[in-house]
Amino acid sequence: MIIPLMGLLALISPVFTGGRLRRFGDVRLRQAIVLPIALISQIVIIEVIPEANHAALSAVHIATYVAAGWFVWVNRAIPGLWIIALGAASNGITIALNGGTLPASRAALNAAGIHPKAGEFLNSGVLTHPHLGFLDDVFAIPAGWPLSNVFSVGDALIVIGVFWAAQRICGSRLAPAWRPTAEITPDTALKAATPAVDPVPQ
Repeated sequence: MIIPLMGLLALISPVFTGGRLRRFGDVRLRQAIVLPIALISQIVIIEVIPEANHAALSAVHIATYVAAGWFVWVNRAIPGLWIIALGAASNGITIALNGGTLPASRAALNAAGIHPKAGEFLNSGVLTHPHLGFLDDVFAIPAGWPLSNVFSVGDALIVIGVFWAAQRICGSRLAPAWRPTAEITPDTALKAATPAVDPVPQ
């Protein structure tokens, strides 16, 4: 769970750089329910039922990345989301090409003190012949450190994207504040196209 926690820290980072978190209230997310459903699904298959049917769990794992990709696409105007999308795509494609598991290097797992149990579904584990090895979980927070775990290039991009989005949305010493474009509806378009008429003097 290191990446969700790091993402949360990145989200509140403007507090330390002069930003205003209240500006998050100006952002209107479309299909907002998709992201928490995807996250909860990952928690369930990894932490709650890791010994269930492997094929089913792999399919759900891939589907969570497809759902996250859809969420990013429909909200692509928000700054930083393209970086998050790149990270999610990196992980999602690698997982899809490796049967539902994001491969991890044995050295990284050992460094993090992670020793998976046989027969459990692994969102990250050692594979005999992994595809796209450079996008695997090849980095590690060492055992003995807080939240020791392994992570990938895609994970790092996701956290960086959240950080940049938070800085732009909230405004800070690191980035100018982003101003969302008002959504154009038929009513607002009609009002914009209708010339103002001065009232007739009585």
